[in-house]
Amino acid sequence: MSPTSSGKSTALRSHLCGQLDESLVDQSVILCGWVGRARDLGGLIFIGLRDHVGTCQVVVEPDNRKAFAVAEKLRQEYCVRLKGTVRLRPESQRNDDQPTGRIEVLAESVELLNASAPLPLLMTDDDGEEVRLKYRYLDLRRPRMQRNLRLRAALNRSLRRTLEDQGFVDVETPILTRATPEGARDYLVPSRVNPGRFFALPQSPQIFKQLMMIAGADRYYQIARCFRDEDLRADRQPEFTQLDIEMAFVDETDIQTISEKLLQSAFAEVLDVDLPTPFPRMSWHEAMHRFGSDKPDLRIELELVDVGDLVCDSDFKVFSGPANDPAGRVAGLRVPGGTDLSRRQIDDYAALVARYGARGLAWIKVNQAGQGLAGVQSPIAKFFDDHGINALVRRLGAESGDLLFFGAGPASTVNACMGALRLAVGTDRGLIADGWRPLWVVDFPMFEYDPDDQRYYALHHPFTAPAVADAEALRADPAGAVSRGYDLVLNGAEIGGGSIRIHDSRLQQAVFGLLGIDEQEAALRFGFLLQALRYGCPPHGGIAFGLDRIAAMMAGEDSIREVIAFPKTTTAGCLLTGAPSAIDPDQLKELCIRTVSE
Repeated sequence: MSPTSSGKSTALRSHLCGQLDESLVDQSVILCGWVGRARDLGGLIFIGLRDHVGTCQVVVEPDNRKAFAVAEKLRQEYCVRLKGTVRLRPESQRNDDQPTGRIEVLAESVELLNASAPLPLLMTDDDGEEVRLKYRYLDLRRPRMQRNLRLRAALNRSLRRTLEDQGFVDVETPILTRATPEGARDYLVPSRVNPGRFFALPQSPQIFKQLMMIAGADRYYQIARCFRDEDLRADRQPEFTQLDIEMAFVDETDIQTISEKLLQSAFAEVLDVDLPTPFPRMSWHEAMHRFGSDKPDLRIELELVDVGDLVCDSDFKVFSGPANDPAGRVAGLRVPGGTDLSRRQIDDYAALVARYGARGLAWIKVNQAGQGLAGVQSPIAKFFDDHGINALVRRLGAESGDLLFFGAGPASTVNACMGALRLAVGTDRGLIADGWRPLWVVDFPMFEYDPDDQRYYALHHPFTAPAVADAEALRADPAGAVSRGYDLVLNGAEIGGGSIRIHDSRLQQAVFGLLGIDEQEAALRFGFLLQALRYGCPPHGGIAFGLDRIAAMMAGEDSIREVIAFPKTTTAGCLLTGAPSAIDPDQLKELCIRTVSE
């Protein structure tokens, strides 16, 4: 065993580098670690020795010839063992910004445990991601990455302890299962003993945790590995980790209360941060109306404001058309002090909203509020009179010096583009407040309709219960159906999502039917679940948290790759191992698989 925070020693070392302090002055210590740097200054060799806890300074004097001879040969990332005495640094050399900055170790002996080849990377944040991932075992030695790994471990430890204290049972569910339609492509695993048949890696333990409720587990949890074969970005990986929770005989409030306790405990223990309680609730429709997003960042106070009623009679058809369309929307966004934006900056924002489907970005600079046309600057001002301009300025609460952006078109497009604009403006203008702002988004639509496919899709997943318990009522108005789903949003990121589940087989069949899954297909794919629902299934529900995302946010990282020990690239490859790789033809033949070259 290695030394712990309690200071227990081992045969190879007595203390950890980052634990040394003034209380150990004049004491003998044995340290092991890697050389961060070695410098010869005026005949003295200074070694920055690093382990997983931190770094300390070791001094080797030339009078100690044996130790000095070894120290002269040390290079970056050499693995060494040092014995010496802790002493105070000279006053002029102390660094109170470092935990060990007031002491150093005078070496008595220096032992080279293993040399290092010349490094293929700088061991700093300046290293490119490809080289970092290829030599991940070196990248992970860096203090930042060590901190991230241990922060994530502390998060898991806190979550487990809180759940165990609440009576939850940790149950592992299968990794090799059958393919089910859950919104993304499955990773498939061929079965050698069942030629021509395949397992699927689970996108989530959804069905199994529902079966655990039927099995009487009452309170289940699992830190589960999940797999999705989908296009990747900073917050996506082909394999990721969820905290899955399921509870029987509960409603939404029960699950949300447990979830809040989990996060409050974790943030307090890991970051010493007190999250506000209870977390606020907001309906999906309100979130889309005010922020253009179902995961709004409440740290940004900017909101979208409807102005359709003010422009419905305007000669500006770009506004009046959507304003008179039941499926359209015209919304404005106030940018405080935004008159200082240049035309180029405005054009950049126009390019941003275009990526979300907007055909343009209308704007008005309010130089003098309340002065009508004379007080504004805008390419669309000619379509309005003084009354119309003043009405828009008042509706958006604009003051002199503000800029107003407007989006018009189909409501879904306006929400997407103006929601993205709100985030960009908030970031660029320094309008993001400090702190943590959790939010429950509730009352989601049960389905979303795709006009191209002419069919409904589940907004969450097909096992989410509708707010109505009657199958006929659901079939009568699927477009207006509200689900019993809920998402937990933190600082603009969805960190968890769940729902009350369907526990009646007839209602589950009705949902499958609305999703275009007929009885035969439902029986083929979910027959075991439908059968299980018939045997006294209790009301139940749950939630899944994205642990990669939560850990990244806690660590202050933009990408979840920074809190995953061995992540994949954006093309789902592992630069370290070379996976995915070609397979020996004999092994493929044994699996009854033949590859086809494009």
